Amino acid sequence: MNSINTRFTEVSNSIQTACQQCNRSPESVQLLAVSKTKPATAIRELYHLGQRDFGENYLQEALSKQQELADLPELVWHFIGPIQSNKTRDIAQSFQWVHSLDREKVARRLSEQRPAHLPPLNVLIQVNIDDEQSKSGVHPDAIAALADFIVQQPHLQLRGLMTIPAAQVSDQQQQQSLQAMQRLFSQLASQYSTVDTLSMGMSNDLTEAIAAGSTLVRIGTALFGARTT
Repeated sequence: MNSINTRFTEVSNSIQTACQQCNRSPESVQLLAVSKTKPATAIRELYHLGQRDFGENYLQEALSKQQELADLPELVWHFIGPIQSNKTRDIAQSFQWVHSLDREKVARRLSEQRPAHLPPLNVLIQVNIDDEQSKSGVHPDAIAALADFIVQQPHLQLRGLMTIPAAQVSDQQQQQSLQAMQRLFSQLASQYSTVDTLSMGMSNDLTEAIAAGSTLVRIGTALFGARTT
């Protein structure tokens, strides 16, 4: 079985190769280690290899890991799962990033519940680019209105867009979805100076996402191995 050290090197090399193929600087793509269902010991191991940003889907699991890893400075926690209204307070208090914002009500609660002594919470609007019934996220036509609402919230900072493209589609359809996201991101970035992050691409479509302009890839399986739950 490959060690985390080996997998981290392989993923870093994959990002570098993907960037070279489309004439991008490797520094223009950030790696988010998706650590849901993985133990805090694995996060600690990756931390000591230089990884700082970790993504969690499940709030209670994440809070437990944060407590266990409180001795590690510079950890940056990203909440990337669906957000229930009754969970916003803990998310606002315990994370630096939220990738899955898709409702004004949640945006308002996150801002109101963000502690005043903390910097604004960095947020991404989740876009349901393939209009899948089973997925969260706003329709592309709704991005502008939600973005306008977010920037009026005093304790939020709009940083960009996130998407999870449909999995069981042709390469051409996948490419079209990724390119559509890039266009939406460019349009948003032209309107708001804080927008600099396009979160798309996972273990199975990292190369394609980087070619389409992703600035942050969310990698779980390729780093930690297959999940058992």
